[in-house]
Amino acid sequence: MAVIQLNGTRRTGLGKGGARKARAAGAIPAVVYGHGETPLPVSVNHREFILAMRSHKGGNAIVNLKLDDAEHTALVRDAQIDPVSRAIVHLDFQRISLTETIEVRVPVHAVGTPLGVKDGGGILEMIIREIEVRCLPTEIPTAIDVDVSALNVGGSVHVRDMIAPGVTILTDADATVATVVAPAVEEVAAAPAEGEAVAVPEGAAPAEPEVVGAKGKKDEAGAPEKEKEKDKKEKDKKEK
Repeated sequence: MAVIQLNGTRRTGLGKGGARKARAAGAIPAVVYGHGETPLPVSVNHREFILAMRSHKGGNAIVNLKLDDAEHTALVRDAQIDPVSRAIVHLDFQRISLTETIEVRVPVHAVGTPLGVKDGGGILEMIIREIEVRCLPTEIPTAIDVDVSALNVGGSVHVRDMIAPGVTILTDADATVATVVAPAVEEVAAAPAEGEAVAVPEGAAPAEPEVVGAKGKKDEAGAPEKEKEKDKKEKDKKEK
């Protein structure tokens, strides 16, 4: 990994007021810390920093920060971004030595199309997108590739399967990096078979039975009510 040359100045105005003045002047307030030395407030030109970073791919950029009286080899550990303007509002530089190993997080990139996706309609899920490694600053990889092309539905690739020459992987070897899962299938409720009881949801009122109309209703003897009334009238007429 190449070391980026960057100019900076010592920052005398501290606190929020000093940071606002630095931003108003087109600079990014920052701090240089670590390696057993006292934290040093500095600032770097916003435009120069953006141009310098364009030549760097990925994270973990290493800079040679030149101040008026000293130079610091440092790792860009954090860049705070304004959520509205998307401008960089603060930088953290961690002092490092190019001859001493450091621990950093590196992105994981999936390579290839899994068989389970191509032939089985599965879905590739990335479980881990970054892993932690230890290496020399100049050996920090931009990303670590993981081959997923042989994965079928239900198959997984783990951290122990990854190859990263020149670095020591610190993330748990048994951790799953990526897996291929079966596509979700929408379940459709089947119609009840003839004579099969239908479950009633809890709290729902049971269906009322169909009521047969009074027409044709019979008395205890089994004769229709209208016929019974007619016979009675005829009997009364004969008695008269």
